[in-house]
Amino acid sequence: MTSYLVVGSGLFGSVFAEQMANNGDKVTVLEKRDHIAGNIYTKEVSNIQVHKYGAHIFHTSNKKVWDYINQFADFNRFTNTPMAFSKSELYNLPFNMNTFYTLWGVKDPWKAKEKIAEQSKRYRSREPRNLEEQALSLVGRDIYEILIKEYTEKQWGRPCEKLPAFIIRRLPVRFTFDNNYFDDLYQGIPVGGYTQIIERMLDHPNIEIKLMTDFLANKAEWLSKYEKVIYTGMIDEFYDYCFGELEYRSLAFEHEHFAHSNYQGNAVINYIDKTIPYTRIIEHKHFEFGDQKNTIITKEYPQKWYKGEEPFYPINNEENQHIYHKYEKLSQENSQVLFGGRLGRYRYYDMHQVIDEALNLADKLIVHKVK
Repeated sequence: MTSYLVVGSGLFGSVFAEQMANNGDKVTVLEKRDHIAGNIYTKEVSNIQVHKYGAHIFHTSNKKVWDYINQFADFNRFTNTPMAFSKSELYNLPFNMNTFYTLWGVKDPWKAKEKIAEQSKRYRSREPRNLEEQALSLVGRDIYEILIKEYTEKQWGRPCEKLPAFIIRRLPVRFTFDNNYFDDLYQGIPVGGYTQIIERMLDHPNIEIKLMTDFLANKAEWLSKYEKVIYTGMIDEFYDYCFGELEYRSLAFEHEHFAHSNYQGNAVINYIDKTIPYTRIIEHKHFEFGDQKNTIITKEYPQKWYKGEEPFYPINNEENQHIYHKYEKLSQENSQVLFGGRLGRYRYYDMHQVIDEALNLADKLIVHKVK
């Protein structure tokens, strides 16, 4: 039996803890917040499940991951169909025939293709060097200027020509009237929120949970007590920023309650214009088709990250990747501590990718133990 310390009770840490506890190992989970579930934490407020750290919509084509997560909650049939508000007009996302009709008045797919080809052809002659060139080569000037540029610069806090091309390389463009944002086979929201999933994962006699506990405040002591440590926090912070600080983007959330039943008619509306300080408004009841007489919205404000703030998005440009690889190499010299999740691996993961990574790590350690 191995003793594991898992730092962070978010999705990665909780999946890993559940797997190892079921394997017969002892697991202690440390959480510096006053609640479990990390950024997927949901809280019931006025009979509405509020996504306290931004919208989380589960989607995957990985049946193994889908079957795994469905052990802990029933999922509804929610389909993500966000809208975008730009220059006093509403557009459907992802970019599809509804978007093109609003933009250009075209209802024939071949006409929309011609329009995009005409606007993007001059940008396709060379490999895109940044996000702006990548977007222009994919969708042309109109869509870039109206629906991409200002939103992206607001979200990332820097000009599009200073952002790497890969951020937008998989930009969905469809010549159908399908508003489903994701192409994945499985999609939905857990009925009753995400927190219950983590509660059930960690409800095991082999798992001990310690809330309001900062691992880094007593790092040496914690490391001395456990054979293996799974760390899901910031890898640069773990190593005391010895190679320098990695860059992140943070978020601020403003929650508002309304006595009427419907604020915006959709779960998510993005706000493109820079003159509007928030990037999107989330109306939580629509994730579960709620019919409550009240409603709750959240305005999401992008923030520059500083030490002590909550990091949400790694900025995976060339400079930061160079620094991260130094930390990654250093981490490989110590088999006691393993890093996982968005912050531990400095990668932008969706929920299904986090689960898959955690399951794979657990499988690897279990097989190694058997051998």
